[in-house]
Parts: sequence; structure tokens; C-alpha cells
Amino acid sequence: MKQAKAAELGFTSPHIHLPQDASQADVLAAVRDMNEADEVDAVLLQHPTPPQIDFDAALLALDPDKDVDGLHPVNMGRLALGMPGPVPCTPAGIEALLAHYEIPVAGREVCILGGTTLGRPLALLLSQKRATANAAVTVVHTGVANWADYTRRAEIVIAAVGVPGILRPEHLTPGVTVVGGGVRYEGKKLLPDVDESCEDVAGAITPRVG
Repeated sequence: MKQAKAAELGFTSPHIHLPQDASQADVLAAVRDMNEADEVDAVLLQHPTPPQIDFDAALLALDPDKDVDGLHPVNMGRLALGMPGPVPCTPAGIEALLAHYEIPVAGREVCILGGTTLGRPLALLLSQKRATANAAVTVVHTGVANWADYTRRAEIVIAAVGVPGILRPEHLTPGVTVVGGGVRYEGKKLLPDVDESCEDVAGAITPRVG
């Protein structure tokens, strides 16, 4: 899908496809080749990886300035400090989505359900001083027994857990804005965190899948 979109947009997207049984050395060599290629501006290290691959080690080998996912510790540090650098695409997309539909964020209470690779950078983004951010952000995970107390209090709820149907109407206050960011595959079926019935209480809600 990424290759097709690159072709549609008219830019070159070199792709290194390694076999399922590739070694850690093979992956690190591919990362090194991309780091050194002057014609490559950005690199996405696809994950999840096969069990014999240490994804974190491969990520650390990536040039932070080419880390288009913004997951390298250097870029997470830049994000935490409000410094320029690559920003994770889904958190940035959620901020842009809320801005596009003119959902006020500044000064409002946002609850992110799920302290994942989506939830953590999104919390950093939405709490920064910007017209499309500057919110009071709470990150809560399912290990908190009363997590629904936090989602019910929020004016914007973002689900990013990867547990199908975990967010239901009784976990929300009427009129809330709901953004679904978590999904899980069961076989070939993609299931969202946000139950369809949440549409009955939400003031604004993203499509559950799609």
C-alpha cells in the first residue's frame, strides 16, 4: 500500500524486502544502506518483525533524521522537548484531523486510553502550546481499574489500546468527541477499539474502521 501510494504521488520509494528468515545482520545492513543513500530522505522500518529480529536494535541503528516514523529515542526526545524533528504520523494525523473538523482542543480535557507507541507521542503533541493543541491530557491504560472514570470526564477521548470494542457508550459523557486509533486483526478481519454504539452518545466520532 505504501509503495502504491508513493507511485500515485509521483515520488521514488526504494524498497528493501528481506525474507522471513533474514538475520539481524541482514536487517542492520539494509538500515545502513538506507542511512548512507543520499537519494533517500526518509526511512520506515516496517514492524512487527519476525521473532529473530530485535526491532529496537534496528531502530537505534537508523539515522534519526531519516526516521519518518519518529520512533527513534532521539526523535521522541525532540518531541518531548518541543524541538523540530520527525513526528509519528498517526499522532500528527489525529491532531490534524481535529483541527480540520474545527474540534477545539486548547484548554480542553483529553483522555488517551492506551499508553502505546500511539498514546505516548500523542499526549506530548496535544499538550504542547499550539493553537491546535494546548490541552490538559491524561493517559490511562487498561491496567487502571477505574479507567472509565477518566474517559467519562474527558471532552475528547482517543482510544489506542488494540482491544476490540473496549470503548462503549457507558464509558463516555454525551457530546464527547471520540477518535478511534486502536485496532486488532482477528484472522483477516480488522476490529476497532471503539464500539459502533458509541455513535449514539458522541458529538463527533471517527469511522470505526476505514
